[in-house]
Amino acid sequence: MLQLDFGTDPRTDRLARIHAALIAAFGRIERPDERRKDPVWTLVQGVIGAQTRTPVSNASTDALRDAFGTWQGVADAELADIAAVLANQTFPAVAAERIRACFCAIIAQRGAVDLRHLSNLPDDAAMDWLQKLPGVGRKIAAGVMNTSLFARRALVIDGHHRRVMQRTGLVPPRADTARAYDVLMPLLPAEWSAAAIDEHHLLVKRLGQVHCRPSVAHCHRCPIAPCCDTGRGRAPG
Repeated sequence: MLQLDFGTDPRTDRLARIHAALIAAFGRIERPDERRKDPVWTLVQGVIGAQTRTPVSNASTDALRDAFGTWQGVADAELADIAAVLANQTFPAVAAERIRACFCAIIAQRGAVDLRHLSNLPDDAAMDWLQKLPGVGRKIAAGVMNTSLFARRALVIDGHHRRVMQRTGLVPPRADTARAYDVLMPLLPAEWSAAAIDEHHLLVKRLGQVHCRPSVAHCHRCPIAPCCDTGRGRAPG
């Protein structure tokens, strides 16, 4: 049977050009292997860190594990004791309740605080399983799959990333994180590894922090302006 080659989606080519321009502007942003944590650590950091700066939530996640010895020890601890360890979080009592609810759901299904079974599931199935946990949305699930020791092809999308992609026109203007993920994942170059996808997120996030700010897009100095609808003077859409 004749196979027709329709070529690469032009949006994929645009993502690749954006990636190259960001590397040229900011340099490589690669996550060393030693910074890839166990999946439960990554889950905890995501669940408790929604409203806290990353360095603080990283330190709090380490402190939790150190204080109670194991993740099961955290699950068995009193809420007040968990909250005390999370005192540096923006809302420590809320963070404690969130992690307790998440751990209880994992234990109900797996018998222990353990996510190793996800390594045997296809990416989509593992993402779906994670998103059924209390407080776990697309961003946190993708973080567990991509940035932990799992190192799977899943794109983390935070507020900076979504905003940049909306302004480029690659993502609909009113898309939430889940919709942005569904649009962008099929567009990622097939040759990108989990590490390349991680770097892409970190580079786009850096762009959002430096040039493509929430209140104003500094298009005149943006390295991806030639690849961006807003940068080229068109409304994203």
